[in-house]
Amino acid sequence: MPPASERSSADQAGANQASANQAGASQAGANQANANQADPRTYFAEERTFLAWIRTGIALMGFGFVVARFGLFLRELASLRTLAQFQTSALSVPLGTALLMAGVLVNILACVRHVRIVRALNSGVPIATKPSTLAIIVALLLAAAGLSMAIYLSMELAQ
Repeated sequence: MPPASERSSADQAGANQASANQAGASQAGANQANANQADPRTYFAEERTFLAWIRTGIALMGFGFVVARFGLFLRELASLRTLAQFQTSALSVPLGTALLMAGVLVNILACVRHVRIVRALNSGVPIATKPSTLAIIVALLLAAAGLSMAIYLSMELAQ
């Protein structure tokens, strides 16, 4: 084989093309392997969404506890004769318990949703972009709870 300086330009072009083909083939293999894995930012976004749902569940549980204990607070005030004419309602404990259980349910459903989405990302299955059923249900339940509390308070004030 002649020295590199004596090789024809056609030989050098062929060698360059062969090395470019090898590099392209290895890059295509790497791209194909990466195509099966989702972008890490997608995982991070899913984790942020999961943590937001956990915060929502914790807030619901805390709010439920406060509502349930509010009746006890009013009874204590009435016993001090500060609110001698006030009749305590038995509504605060069931409503508070319902909110607390809604918070527990939100946390459980958030875990199930998170595991399902991470598995789909790992398997390369495209994730359907549709409205979150969990978010809609929580929003409607909170709206109903807020409306019922507003009606209850307006009825108490009217008496």
